[in-house]
Amino acid sequence: MTDLSIRKTLASDWFAIIRDRICTEFECLEDEAAHLPGDPGRFERKAWDREDSSGAPGGGGVMSIMKGRLFEKVGVNISTVSGTFEPEFAKTIPGAAEDPRFFATGVSLVAHMVNPHVPAVHMNTRYLATTQDWFGGGSDLNPPIPRDDDTADWHRDWQACCARHDVADGEAFRKWCDEYFYVPHRNRARGVGGIFYDRLSSDDTQGGWDADFAFTKDVGETFIAAYAPLVRRRMSIPWTDEDRAEQLRYRGLYTEFNLIHDRGTLFGLKTGGNIEAILMSLPPLAAWE
Repeated sequence: MTDLSIRKTLASDWFAIIRDRICTEFECLEDEAAHLPGDPGRFERKAWDREDSSGAPGGGGVMSIMKGRLFEKVGVNISTVSGTFEPEFAKTIPGAAEDPRFFATGVSLVAHMVNPHVPAVHMNTRYLATTQDWFGGGSDLNPPIPRDDDTADWHRDWQACCARHDVADGEAFRKWCDEYFYVPHRNRARGVGGIFYDRLSSDDTQGGWDADFAFTKDVGETFIAAYAPLVRRRMSIPWTDEDRAEQLRYRGLYTEFNLIHDRGTLFGLKTGGNIEAILMSLPPLAAWE
């Protein structure tokens, strides 16, 4: 069994590694988009520090933001924070009611594209520890103009990822994603789905922490393998003003979900995270009618 302190280091180190790999892949896509005007975008990084509620150092993170000719705005953020939950919020977190101290580390990504035919996307993987510890995360595709073949390929890749790991239930994680990324006040899904999982803490008969970590790492790898081909497939399709208007309307829906329903946004705000990093998921432009 891996010691808890080692678990924290392994998880936080991995999230930095997959951040770097995603940023490299996205910059390669920017280079490939030579048909678009302007220079290829590059990520700019900005570190931030956090204080706990007592004023003690509480970790921090690094934002990686790119605005380019293909990616209108993409953020790939990592954070590693620790401290003490406020009493009321502690009641909502497993294991924190008994002891409100926590550790959390993860990577979070949201990409909004210039071309309305290229789907926006979200990916997040995280590791939390209170008196219990667990992994969570997933990825969902958010096309303003959905395409059946893109959706089918996306789900195929995620089901294959889950099938490689005994701790992952592909059908359950797909259903969980559909239920989580639902906008009840609009009576519709935010996107076309993917996978979502939380509080993954397998017992030793399933491989325990090491098996959960292996699956979580594969989620990061699968994201790159599944998303990059969709971008290449759609990034040269011409678009119209009507397509752009549809994209901006869709971004309005995306914004509503992230500000009203997303638990990650709430967690960041409740734990004193960096506001700029928490709201990184919001698109640069949106519209409502």
